[in-house]
Amino acid sequence: MAIEYDADVIVVGSGACGSNVANELAKQGKSVILLEAGPNTPRWKILENFRNSGRHYDRNNAYPNNPWAPTSNQPGYIKNIGNFREQPGMLKLVGGTTWHWGGATWRYIPNDFKIKSLYGVGRDWPISYDDLEPYYCRAEYAIGVAGSDSEDQSGKNPGQAYPHRSQPYPVNAEEDVYNSTLLKKALIPHGHSVVHEPTVRIHKPYEGRPACQGNNNCDQVCPIGTLYNGSISADQAVRNGAKLISEAVVHKITKGEDKKIRSISYLTSTGQEHTLTAKYFVLAAHSFETAKLMLMNDIGNSSDMVGRNLMDHVGISMSLLAPEPVWSGRGPVQQATIMTSRDGAFRSDFSANKHTLGNNNPQIDIANRAISEGLMGKALDERILDWSARIMNFYSFLEPLPEPTNRVEPNSDWKDSLGLPGLKVTFNASDYVKRGADHIAKEYKDIAQLLNGEIITLNEELENHDHLMGTMIMGKDASDSVVNHEGRCFDHDNLFIASVGVIPAAGVVNPTLTAIALAIRSADIIAKEV
Repeated sequence: MAIEYDADVIVVGSGACGSNVANELAKQGKSVILLEAGPNTPRWKILENFRNSGRHYDRNNAYPNNPWAPTSNQPGYIKNIGNFREQPGMLKLVGGTTWHWGGATWRYIPNDFKIKSLYGVGRDWPISYDDLEPYYCRAEYAIGVAGSDSEDQSGKNPGQAYPHRSQPYPVNAEEDVYNSTLLKKALIPHGHSVVHEPTVRIHKPYEGRPACQGNNNCDQVCPIGTLYNGSISADQAVRNGAKLISEAVVHKITKGEDKKIRSISYLTSTGQEHTLTAKYFVLAAHSFETAKLMLMNDIGNSSDMVGRNLMDHVGISMSLLAPEPVWSGRGPVQQATIMTSRDGAFRSDFSANKHTLGNNNPQIDIANRAISEGLMGKALDERILDWSARIMNFYSFLEPLPEPTNRVEPNSDWKDSLGLPGLKVTFNASDYVKRGADHIAKEYKDIAQLLNGEIITLNEELENHDHLMGTMIMGKDASDSVVNHEGRCFDHDNLFIASVGVIPAAGVVNPTLTAIALAIRSADIIAKEV
């Protein structure tokens, strides 16, 4: 007698990865249930919250932070143990954390997949760039990426288009804003690589999304819906036949004697429990939350690697005053990127880096600094006007290595309204990263000199960048990895993980596009087997 299931596939988490898995499977005729711990909040409500908020600098403030689905804004929810305080901009609502992001959508380069083989550090991927390249294309078209097809994104192949692509970007790159033009003019003749950042903040309409109007508000909320977020794919999945259940906090996973996952159970906001069965399951929550859920249920952890190998692109930053007005804060929040030290033999000794010229409106930070210095009245006005015109802000990512001692665990000392534990995070920045930070400080001084700029801030304290990889690490060997090259859990044939948490080698670029490409690849594998 055939077993009856509630769905072919259940996907836990409706962020960019989970929603793309759900949509790909629904398009292929599979029955899919997509579960989300947070609410399904419309854009107008988030905009209203933002406009009524007195905390525009707090990018989480406009979003739900419910007692049954707490975010990183909830006091006590994340307990930090290590020497670095992880405070990610985690959101819980349909669409996930991509509701507020800069939208950078880079590919890894081929050498990023074999850092151990080439440089003797970290871990190699179990797949190559060529294996993932077709899925990079599908991911770029699924979420609408704008980028330049003619530039070298590695910093090592000037004049070439690199890495190789089998399809062009679906949207071409927008024109450079003035400060990007100035940066290229000053740096490229002196051997620096400055390239255009690929982004889902598109300058042309794409599949119902309007062209960017330069609101410069991506880090809080895109007011017009240009910037891609996971809710767009969740909506597409529903239109293609998937069932979306929001305010469904998954807390229990059961497995059978054959080690296959049998069911998941979720709690509503009032504590009612529901159990669902499926042939296959995909865990696609935040990389912290997925690791916590697996550890709570002793799932997929025969290697003792669940929650371990946490990697974040921590970095440092610099602000300088240009000798002429550059007017940061107009147009896209990110565009010009310095890739001079993205790759090279030095990776054997210290972290690679990526520098971004931040183009956020700088006036709140300028005003706060001036007031802290005691400026008032006319002097305050003059400072704000002068620095707003001339300031250039740079921030950098460092390449971490996977270290099992850097980890995420449930914190049973803190409970939410449903009685579920919070998070305990241990993260210690390595000497490899610290040596990379020293190298960045030297590059900053060179950049400032080439721009004839005056450095006003050089922040060498490591900063968060919310790229939380490695917690369900991918590899070839079940003894030291959680998932294989397919994203399939070594311990459970019918359990897949779609998350930046599977990434085994972090490189220095924003990992979201890579995670979506992996998620689409996993969806194809599942569709063939269901």
